[in-house]
Amino acid sequence: MTRVCVTGGNGFLGSAVVSRLAADPGISHVLSLDIREPAPGREIDGVEYALADIGAPYLGTLLADNRIDTVVHLAAIVNPGRDTTQEQEFQVDVTGSRNVLAACLEAGVKHVIISSSGAAYGYHADNAPWLNESHPLRGNDEFAYSRHKRLVEEELARLRREHPELGQTVFRIGTILGERVRNQITALFDAPRLLRVAGSESPFVFIWEQDVADAMARAVVTGRSGIFNVAGDGALTVREIAGLMGKRTLTVPAPLLAAGLWLGRKLRLTVHGPEQLRFLRYRPVLDNTALKEEFGFTPTRTSREAFLEFRAARKAAGRG
Repeated sequence: MTRVCVTGGNGFLGSAVVSRLAADPGISHVLSLDIREPAPGREIDGVEYALADIGAPYLGTLLADNRIDTVVHLAAIVNPGRDTTQEQEFQVDVTGSRNVLAACLEAGVKHVIISSSGAAYGYHADNAPWLNESHPLRGNDEFAYSRHKRLVEEELARLRREHPELGQTVFRIGTILGERVRNQITALFDAPRLLRVAGSESPFVFIWEQDVADAMARAVVTGRSGIFNVAGDGALTVREIAGLMGKRTLTVPAPLLAAGLWLGRKLRLTVHGPEQLRFLRYRPVLDNTALKEEFGFTPTRTSREAFLEFRAARKAAGRG
């Protein structure tokens, strides 16, 4: 019987994963680890909740005391606030992840499941039209989240060489959509006209939150190791998304948009700077063949279906 700890277990994705694991008869114990309490009314019967920072020096002892054999590591800063510094992001995303992995080795954990991202491939003009797991990781230094995911994966590669006793399942996840998701990507869809960079189709690959939770639960129960892109079939361009929302696009030349982002950050109107241009132009498009054929999991929704369900949830909530 598997005993699991989920870091970031009370967050948007973490709560979905914890709920899915708690319902699995093959899992005897679920420990949800977070720096915040679960939202009111969202505690799950049978789940143990612990308040702890992933950078805590006693993390290995906590895992050992709970006899944890599998860790699902989700804790990260995906949507930094206006006052969040890059040092704070690095401390959580990279230093915190390294501490979690060291704690796993200290406590004798047998398997770790990591939520990486398609951002680890980087945002580059020469990216392959469809990226698979054999393509190099080139997370951009100027884009903190992308760089951090690359650095964590470099640490994971080192551990695979030096500590093969710790099994790893690494999920490089596309854009997650769900009924309650709100982030810097979904904010792009709130504008009266969707921003499009001239000369770039900027495709998105989407994955529904429950599909991510189900894939992670499968990794926990089966112990299947490997590296897998996690995305629904197909992709949607900005123009296709605009069409599905009944909106038009606002096409802006790249140099003009870069200048606007520079000025906006200088005036503290936005946390984003010119480096965000790569994020808008050269989105990594994830091939999910290995997920389906090697890992044995097929998402229930394509990218288009996930977006349509997200759109329906927004309409039901009166958000367009």
